[in-house]
Amino acid sequence: MSNASLFPDEFDPVPQPSSARAPVAAPGAAPLPERLRPRQLDEVVGQRHLLGEGMPLRVALETGRPHSMILWGPPGVGKTTLARLMAQHFDAQFIAISAVLGGVKDIREAVERAQAAAGQGRRTIVFVDEVHRFNKAQQDAFLPHVESGLFSFIGATTENPSFEVNSALLSRATVHVLRAMDEEDQRELLSRGIAALQCPPFSESAVQRLIGYADGDARRLLNTLETVAQLTPSGTAEIDDALLERTLGEQLRRYDKGGDQFYDVISALHKSVRGSDPDAALYWLVRMLDGGVDARYITRRLIRMASEDIGLADPRALRLTLDAADTYERLGSPEGELTLAQAVVYLAIAPKSNAVYKAYNQVRALIKQDSSRPVPVHLRNAPTRLMKELGYGKAYRYAHDFPGAFVAGEQYLPDGLEDQRFYEPVPRGLEIRIADRLAELRRLNHEAREDDTGA
Repeated sequence: MSNASLFPDEFDPVPQPSSARAPVAAPGAAPLPERLRPRQLDEVVGQRHLLGEGMPLRVALETGRPHSMILWGPPGVGKTTLARLMAQHFDAQFIAISAVLGGVKDIREAVERAQAAAGQGRRTIVFVDEVHRFNKAQQDAFLPHVESGLFSFIGATTENPSFEVNSALLSRATVHVLRAMDEEDQRELLSRGIAALQCPPFSESAVQRLIGYADGDARRLLNTLETVAQLTPSGTAEIDDALLERTLGEQLRRYDKGGDQFYDVISALHKSVRGSDPDAALYWLVRMLDGGVDARYITRRLIRMASEDIGLADPRALRLTLDAADTYERLGSPEGELTLAQAVVYLAIAPKSNAVYKAYNQVRALIKQDSSRPVPVHLRNAPTRLMKELGYGKAYRYAHDFPGAFVAGEQYLPDGLEDQRFYEPVPRGLEIRIADRLAELRRLNHEAREDDTGA
């Protein structure tokens, strides 16, 4: 592929004369991402797994057989650009609908336009940006027309289509996953942008900083480059890291707080803690804080980890995590973030046990499918005379009246479940001692029940 780039989704391609690619643009000129938008498929940079020789979209284009599809990927990787280039390649009518602003009326108008084009022997591609924003009824409205072949449907989404796109529509479309641009591709875009703007060169550290800031988003990369070029004092020989930082100010790295990236990172944090890797856990924690995630959300997840993955192997973990949450409330950011780091490191190195978590889920599953077993008579409360006459609580033995505050052989589970075991400690941390204690209690119970049976 040639050395051009894949660009943003918002701008329609408008042919530009070569003179448009000039120094930092006169007022009213098209934004840099639009001026560098690829005009043909071979100019696209990135997405080689889809557009390289023998790859799915390349094959579809070369064979002349368009198909309905979902383009799933992060912002600024060229979902709209790809859809437009495909329409251009197939000489198809291109109808774009925004799921944020559009509705059933727009879908109806698209169908009418597609029918008119079909009457003239021309194909139609209907492109729906942010298709996940359409509700079920709106998504279903496309189905009969996709099935009849009236038009090819292309939906673009930043959200996981497995959750956000109706299964009926999803079954009729191929999902193509677009990837964030890698460093090599971003360097190429940056080089082309600098040439188009005729701005001073960037130092290597500034290049690294800008690429890290863009985080794989071509639109963000080029828009930021244009802003930096416009704010760079005349006569500057090189744009270095310090100048770039002054220009960007305190802006944070792009972070998708509501989409897959958010859940992927919190998943990585949780699994790093569970896997006892304090370095990785600390890395993912800081990634989330750096991305602007609410620290209170993080503390809630840490509390869950302390209960789910550490449990009674180290009960101090939960207490320390609750203290960290309380300390953060008192100090706020950034000072309070250190106590979250302490909690994350402690959770990562603590002995792990999911014994209580497993036992709880087993009991929930049992109760969900089991009958409502009656409470054993000796455990029932007897606040009235009738209840006492019926023997409620009569045979109950008060634990504190027995050695060790333990009534060997007593039954507390309902009839039919006397020998059921849910909680089994793991051989780690405090649960080693808990297991010893539990084994002794179960031994005493077993001996007492055998004696009762023998009598």
